[in-house]
Amino acid sequence: VQLVESGGGLVEAGGSLRLSCATSGFTFDDYAMGWFRQAPGKEREGLACISSDGNSYVINSVKGRFTISRDNAKNTVYLQRNSLKPEDTAVYSCAAARDNRPLPLLKYDYWGQGTQVTVSS
Repeated sequence: VQLVESGGGLVEAGGSLRLSCATSGFTFDDYAMGWFRQAPGKEREGLACISSDGNSYVINSVKGRFTISRDNAKNTVYLQRNSLKPEDTAVYSCAAARDNRPLPLLKYDYWGQGTQVTVSS
C-alpha cells in the first residue's frame, strides 16, 4: 500500500496550492480519504474527508478556503487550498479509511508520509 503526497512547497500568503495524494495497493473506490496537517509543536489536525461516493466534510476553520475532491479513475485525492495564511504552514498528509462511520469519525487504515507546505508572510 502506498499513499504519496505531492504539490507542497513554498507559497506566499494569499496564494493557492493543490495537493495531490496518489494511491496504490488497495481498492481506492472502497475507501474514504482524508487530509490532515501537523504544524510544528502542534497535534495533528484533520482537515477534510471524502467518502467513496464523493460526499465531503471540511472542518469549519478552513471551510471556504479548502476543498477536497477525488478522482477514482486516477486513484487520487486532492486538497485545493486557497487564500493561504502563514498559519497554514504544516506537513500535510493524506489517509485512507475503509469505514462506515460518519465522515468526521472515520478511523484510518493507511497513511502517507506527508508533504511540507510553507506559507510566507
